[in-house]
Amino acid sequence: MQRMVWAVLIAFAAALALGPWTIRLLRKLKFGQNVYELAPESHQKKQGTPTMGGLLFALITVVLGGVLHFGAFDAKTDMAFGLVLFALMNMLIGFLDDYKKIRSKKNQGGLSERQKLAMQFVVAAAFSAYCYLHPEVGSSIYVPFAGIEWELGYAYVPAMTFVIICTTNGSNLLDGLDGLLASVSSVIMAFFAILALLLATALSGAVQDNMLNMGVLCAGAAGALLGYLRFNLHPAQVIMGDTGSMFLGGLVAGMAMLLGLPLLIPLAAGAYAASLLSVFIQRIYFKATHGKRIFKMSPLHHHFELSGVEETRIVSMYAIVTVLLCLLSFLGLSQ
Repeated sequence: MQRMVWAVLIAFAAALALGPWTIRLLRKLKFGQNVYELAPESHQKKQGTPTMGGLLFALITVVLGGVLHFGAFDAKTDMAFGLVLFALMNMLIGFLDDYKKIRSKKNQGGLSERQKLAMQFVVAAAFSAYCYLHPEVGSSIYVPFAGIEWELGYAYVPAMTFVIICTTNGSNLLDGLDGLLASVSSVIMAFFAILALLLATALSGAVQDNMLNMGVLCAGAAGALLGYLRFNLHPAQVIMGDTGSMFLGGLVAGMAMLLGLPLLIPLAAGAYAASLLSVFIQRIYFKATHGKRIFKMSPLHHHFELSGVEETRIVSMYAIVTVLLCLLSFLGLSQ
């Protein structure tokens, strides 16, 4: 418990201390945000804001996870190590997308949908196979509120690959307002940190160490995100970019899978799901009706924005709802 608290405090302080330096470095490298041409008019003033800020909290999270590691390290069975590699591979995809956008000087100049999806598929399938073969994970998942285990067998890998791709893209789509994804994800990371700690109390040995190490990793991510928000809240001085959003999506999906709780993602990370579903529904409806729209703009947070809700109010609303959804998720595990 104490180590997790220290992880939050140290990560928070590190983000506050390194934030100004990171922003200056991103400006020096000319890593500026290219705003989407069809984005709400209020977003045009964000043109040129330093992007790839996700490198800040990702680096802090990974370093702290290593420094505060419990027990002996075994690369084959260490869940936190596997989780870090998975999150970093997703971050690499986001980094390539961001870098290509910067080079092209267009928001839509990054990786094509096919390129990005192909990379995501490879990374997601590899991690799903890792979980399937891991002696402490396997192909069985817990069904919240029902209190039963669902054995997926060989369907586990394709099913979890789908879950990962949906989660990482949901995270990516949610990063559309100042402080939105960071505030929501800080709550989700805190939820997983507490959950890992609770599970660890009922275990022992290497399995307990795995739970504690993943808890420390999530606690560090929560603290780093809270510090990052000092610079990302409206008006944002830095934007995390796909670099950060893909890292967070990978962290959430990977953590849920390693705990055997992927079915909790649509609930605890309901904000991710809402963004993904709103885009999917909008596209299907637009094609089916030859140009009509259900939402004024997707993802959903842009619909609220164009409906006259202030950006800061939307962020607060999402954060509050995420807290409630995470509390509800705890109830789903009490069966």
